[in-house]
Amino acid sequence: MPNDSHDAPPELDELRTRLATVHDLRAASAVLGWDQMTYLPAQGGAARGRQLATLSQVAHEKFTDDRVGSLLEALRPYADAVGPEHPDAALIRVAHRDWDHARRVPADFLAAFTEHTSTSYQAWATARPANDFAAIAPILEKTVEMSRQYAGYFPHTTHVADPLVDAAEPGLGVADVRALFSALRSRLVPLVRAATDQPRPDDTCLTRHYPEDAQWRFSEMVATRLGYDFSRGRQDRAPHPFTTSFSRDDVRITTRLSADDLRFGLFATMHEAGHGMYEQGIAPALDGTLLGSGASSGIHESQSRLWENLVGRSRDFWEWGYPLLQAEFPDQLSDVPLDTFHRAINRVEPSLIRVEADELTYNLHIMMRFDFELALLDGSMRVRDLPEAWRTRFVEDLGIAPPDDRNGCMQDVHWFAGPVGGAFQGYTIGNVLAAQLYERAVKDLPSIPGAITRGEFGELLGWLHTRLHALGRKHDVHETVHRSTGASLTIEPYMAYLHGKFGALYGV
Repeated sequence: MPNDSHDAPPELDELRTRLATVHDLRAASAVLGWDQMTYLPAQGGAARGRQLATLSQVAHEKFTDDRVGSLLEALRPYADAVGPEHPDAALIRVAHRDWDHARRVPADFLAAFTEHTSTSYQAWATARPANDFAAIAPILEKTVEMSRQYAGYFPHTTHVADPLVDAAEPGLGVADVRALFSALRSRLVPLVRAATDQPRPDDTCLTRHYPEDAQWRFSEMVATRLGYDFSRGRQDRAPHPFTTSFSRDDVRITTRLSADDLRFGLFATMHEAGHGMYEQGIAPALDGTLLGSGASSGIHESQSRLWENLVGRSRDFWEWGYPLLQAEFPDQLSDVPLDTFHRAINRVEPSLIRVEADELTYNLHIMMRFDFELALLDGSMRVRDLPEAWRTRFVEDLGIAPPDDRNGCMQDVHWFAGPVGGAFQGYTIGNVLAAQLYERAVKDLPSIPGAITRGEFGELLGWLHTRLHALGRKHDVHETVHRSTGASLTIEPYMAYLHGKFGALYGV
């Protein structure tokens, strides 16, 4: 238990005040970033890049100020006295780690990188629809070089990408991710091959015409029912769905819709609502501090993938939801039995687009991207060779080849809106952890599956709020996973889930 017998020294108040200023500057930057990806006029990109660069530089300078370091050093005895479980000790510990990392990166470099990635995003938004890789390649080359430069501020690492992975997944490095991917791939590939050898379910019921306004209504109803609080958030459209948080009381999600495929908008909303509920569930006392956000990229993805897949694509969920969906779309679904619909939304089929991939093949997309990131960073692959390497790997892993770069190496926003390295492994970590969390939740509360069939999600969300969300950023990946599940990160619950689900659907 935290030791509350020690009076907080005055340095703690000064530290909190300084960190609150940094937080508010970063939140203001996030507002501008959200606007850039939703409502920014086409010609506003250059000015937005300058504005984001200014805010990032000011926030960085204020955070890395010598006075912050002095305060952290002065607070060490207090943190030791109150013990590691005390929230003040957690704040001091995380602030010291972040400060030490931030001090290594010059403020002018960070500002330049921020401005570059803003420009890169605007260029990608134009080049991808035009299938113009040549236009974006020089910009991506600069991104790779600046990503290497960032990593260079953290010498003595085993791999050039280690600092980038650690920035997204505190406590993990390239070797950890490779070990996880190797163990998973060896067991996943045979299951993918067995499923894809079977006749594929008919999914034409999902590609009938679904008016977008009706999809929007239904998806917001589902997000509300799951537990996403629209009084503390909103949903908008974006080319690539994302979630952003300015505080636990202002958490915004985005989605994209297709009138010709029901899956895009519906499951994107469930996915982003999972992210949103994580941010809304962070303990109020952590709001506005360095601890007031998700613990890592992968842990964040565990929440989106849990709600999108383990809940949203489950038979239990649609026992409740399918009659409501049929009522919203009677012309499209009144003649479609639940079994047909359930098999359709879980169809296994190699596909070109990661965000549209089924649960079994999805991780192959991630592993490929992670390998390419490492190759780009260590210099064994050139940006100009990326399109052909992408096509070759797709044929090897999935048996299909993208017909163009728009549906190949240009499809993901990540390399065009941030550094190369550290982004993609979080999705597979999230898949693995989602199953581990759900298994533990059901062990603790066996009534959860039955509640889901009745459209009651409070038990599961409440368990997640208590066991994971409330922790915020207090701990690194290893510690957060252990505190939430009682075990280290393991692929066993995930493989059991996949075998159980797709074994029943495909007889494999």
